[in-house]
Amino acid sequence: MLNNNGPRYKRSKIERRMNTDIFFCIGLLFLMCLVGAVGHSLWNGTFEEHPPFDVPDAKGNFLPLALRGFYVFLTMIILLQVLIPISLYISIELVKLGQIFFLQNDLDLYDEETDLSIQCRALNITEDLGQIQYVFSDKTGTLTENKMVFRRCTIMGSEYSHQENAKRLETPKELDSDSEEWTQYKCLSFPARWSQRPATVGGQGRAQPLRRCHSARVPIQGHSRQRSVGHCESSQPPVAFSSSLEKDVTPDKNLLAKVQDAALWLETLSDTKPAKPSLSTTSSIADFFLALTICNSVMVSTTTETRQRVTMPPSAKALGTSLEKIQQLFHRLKLLNLSQSFSSTVPSDTDLGESLGANIPTPDSEERDDVSVCSGGNSTDGGYRSSTWDQVDIQGSGLDASLEEVLEAPALGLASPELCYEAESPDEAALVHAAHAYSFTLVSRTPEQVTVRLPQGTCLTFDVLCTLGFDSVRKRMSVVVRHPLTGEIIIYTKGADSVIMDLLEDPACATDSDMEKKVRKIRARTQKHLDLYARDGLRTLCIAKKVISEDDFRRWASFRCEAEASLDNRDELLMETAQHLENQLTLLGATGIEDQLQEGVPDTIAALREAGIQLWVLTGDKQETAVNIAYSCRLLDQTDTVYSINTENQETCESILNYALEEVKQFHGPQKPNRKLFGLCLPFETPPPTSRAAVPEVGLVINGKTLNAIFQGKLEMKFLELTQYCRSVLCCRSTPLQKSMIVKLVRDKLSVMTLSIGDGANDVSMIHAADIGIGISGQEGLQAVMSSDFAISRFRHLKKLLLVHGHWCYSRLARMVVYYFYKNVCYVNLLFWYQFFCGFSGSTMIDYWQMIFFNLFFTSLPPLIFGVLDKDISAETLLALPELYKSGQNSECYNSMTFWICIVDAFYQSLVCFFIPYLTYKDSDIDVFTFGTPINTISLATILLHQAMEMKTWTIIHGLVLAGSFLMYFVVSLVYNAICINCNSPTNPYWVMEGQLSDPTFYLICFITPVTALLPRYFFLSLQGTYGKSLILKAQKIDKLPMDKRDLEIQSWRNRQRPAPIPEEAQHTHHPVPPVPEQDFRANSPKSSSPSKYK
Repeated sequence: MLNNNGPRYKRSKIERRMNTDIFFCIGLLFLMCLVGAVGHSLWNGTFEEHPPFDVPDAKGNFLPLALRGFYVFLTMIILLQVLIPISLYISIELVKLGQIFFLQNDLDLYDEETDLSIQCRALNITEDLGQIQYVFSDKTGTLTENKMVFRRCTIMGSEYSHQENAKRLETPKELDSDSEEWTQYKCLSFPARWSQRPATVGGQGRAQPLRRCHSARVPIQGHSRQRSVGHCESSQPPVAFSSSLEKDVTPDKNLLAKVQDAALWLETLSDTKPAKPSLSTTSSIADFFLALTICNSVMVSTTTETRQRVTMPPSAKALGTSLEKIQQLFHRLKLLNLSQSFSSTVPSDTDLGESLGANIPTPDSEERDDVSVCSGGNSTDGGYRSSTWDQVDIQGSGLDASLEEVLEAPALGLASPELCYEAESPDEAALVHAAHAYSFTLVSRTPEQVTVRLPQGTCLTFDVLCTLGFDSVRKRMSVVVRHPLTGEIIIYTKGADSVIMDLLEDPACATDSDMEKKVRKIRARTQKHLDLYARDGLRTLCIAKKVISEDDFRRWASFRCEAEASLDNRDELLMETAQHLENQLTLLGATGIEDQLQEGVPDTIAALREAGIQLWVLTGDKQETAVNIAYSCRLLDQTDTVYSINTENQETCESILNYALEEVKQFHGPQKPNRKLFGLCLPFETPPPTSRAAVPEVGLVINGKTLNAIFQGKLEMKFLELTQYCRSVLCCRSTPLQKSMIVKLVRDKLSVMTLSIGDGANDVSMIHAADIGIGISGQEGLQAVMSSDFAISRFRHLKKLLLVHGHWCYSRLARMVVYYFYKNVCYVNLLFWYQFFCGFSGSTMIDYWQMIFFNLFFTSLPPLIFGVLDKDISAETLLALPELYKSGQNSECYNSMTFWICIVDAFYQSLVCFFIPYLTYKDSDIDVFTFGTPINTISLATILLHQAMEMKTWTIIHGLVLAGSFLMYFVVSLVYNAICINCNSPTNPYWVMEGQLSDPTFYLICFITPVTALLPRYFFLSLQGTYGKSLILKAQKIDKLPMDKRDLEIQSWRNRQRPAPIPEEAQHTHHPVPPVPEQDFRANSPKSSSPSKYK
């Protein structure tokens, strides 16, 4: 948290546009001041000598004309400085606070499952939500649930489909209904001698409960076989993250039988009889499940074990007792408790004692007997064997016992204690739960040791010699341990198949030809199974091992210590040490983990696409898995022409891009599709819905190695040119750095508005690079949330966030900014026109306090209400017609054209508001304030009516604010003119407003002038509403219809906008290569030199 930099400072597109227009206002201010200075000099030049009102200095000298003009220039700057809307910045901040308040209180953006609503962490870019053109999304945890469920695995080329587990996952329901199915496993009971020891899967088919925790403490309920024997369930409420689907893995019958043999084989190992290097299925299965249990960073804790009392004898208080011995004792005590936590749950203490092979006292017993416990200390047999089942005599409570003997055994009740698995990644937790289903249970983990409980109840404590954590470059994790039975140093490695397969030992190094053929066969069949898993949309991981000698490890450890202590190039040296160790691996198998799509993802992607948003998915998953998910979430469609580019060579990559560009231009012609020209489209230009009816959509699939070739070969522009023709882009095997580079490339080169959304630490750089970063509060911590501008809990919330709140925020703020420019220019020009009749002296016809009150009180609140509450279109219509979002992408509400139109309109209205009263009172004997008060009143009425014309939603608040502002003007003016006689000496505004209210001419002017000033705008809006082609105007008309008619109009609209199907002849013309069906898709290998096109 302390090292988190947080989101970078970002300026919204409207703010950048506004800053540019303010410079235009500054230029306009200097021009007006220059006109005043020159005009004053020319006016003074009309006098033969000096103006009669000019006063000379002490020496009788008069100021020269040039200096007078300069002084007037400065005076005009002070007078007309309101032209620069400084208060606009404050108003924008207040409006954004109001918008965020309603945004955070939207119940549709609240996730009941996680009890989280949207978080707005950046207050200055809410309007950018309505102008997004590109969305870059992570896959895992963003489009998917990130709740990993073990589905199937392959070990030594043999595939275990786990059909029962697949059926359970397809029809999730109360697990009590699967009791009949579980009875099939009773015939697969363990040997009789195992029934005397606590086992995860016993003779009665019982499985111990297990639970996984991140931040919540949640019990995991077992299958119905647990509850059938009287298992006491926890009273803690379950949460979605710890659902039973994730933890309760139904074992495969064939594999379960082989696991028994593998567990028995482990008992035959010793330091004098180590395992011989072989490719036997039994040893590989044992190593496979040991790797699943050990090769991770999962921490274990228990929260339901019963407290126990420890009595310290006098001998323990002696100074001669070593600290190491005490630590060893408590470590043995911890293993004792953990082993009993996994004892079989039975309804009586007697049965429990029999299942443990121990004499546990019943309530009628008066004497304590020996108890068989799991010893956690190291044996004296070479220092390697540990955790064997020994008989430890536990005395009553005598003080004469030794320190090891004075332990009171924990009470064994009916409630089954639970383990809490705390995993950094859901993948790791899923693999640990899968191993637990086969009775390879992770019992405890410390930085130095890992304790694994085998099916027969034996606890093996492995010494952890080194851990090489996962990183996005290596894409793998390794743990170096010392086997407690054989004393061998073993490296267990898991990682992406594209990486592990390249690190395997060369089959040519096999001892004989038969062994070589077997290795090649295993590798080929494993790769086939991996492709099968990927086509099913499963996340794949390869499991491998390596045994090294003591001397080799000692040399490597020395090299590793030097790298860790290095101050220069430390990361490179650490990477080099990992590469030295992680090679010549032996393949054990692979796993397939399912990560289901979140609810509403396909609909959200379809809506974003209709809104004109181009969606890119940047994921680190393998290509086949990513493509399968892309089809599932409708990122890719069966009718799309999809190009798959996989190459490492830069020259080959360039030729492929050229080839793909030439072919795709045949689809669309020389002109690029409209989707990439959002910033250049005119507001009223709407392409015909069938303009690309006969043109197939194009998708692009590319991997990380190809991205390296593109960035290193300076092929970014060709790559971007190709993506402009693509409806969707899928980047596979991409690193966090590549994700951020892609976002920056699109943002800077195409000058478009980008949004990145992700849920993990590997998405932080991508979130920072985009104009808007959205973090999903999922299963992988809060790194993405802490670095984001907005945080949501579900991907589907992005639909309403952009299409509704984004559109509203942009529309409100854009029109409010334009209104502010209009208001200030219109009012300032009144003072400017007066200068032509007062010799450009810088004087005013309006009292100074009235000028201050004008912006401070009379016209400040209506724009704020307008910017917070106005809704041009209802949320239901915006969600039903995503095409309306394109108005924000095209910046229809605020662009250069609308800015200059509002400036011209402000000049016209100021001319009308000034010269109608001027011509009315011309040649009369009224004073200057009597002339200025009607002008001030008329300008206020015109500005407020102008805003009323711009409002699309009328509520009581809108009406009260507008009417209240106008009434406040009269109240303040009447009071000020009555009591503030000498507030601005020597001027005297006494009884001016009272006199005007008694003059009929005043009322006539106040009626005619606003109508004349606003008539052109009203006429323009009427024509626009009648003959305009804007989608927003059409939607506003539909929004005013009754409910039934509105639904019919919306359906008719969508039917007209739906593109026509692609004719068969067009498909044949544009598909010279026969398309590959989705189910037959095969990704090219990284060394492919040509694009693969499939449909």
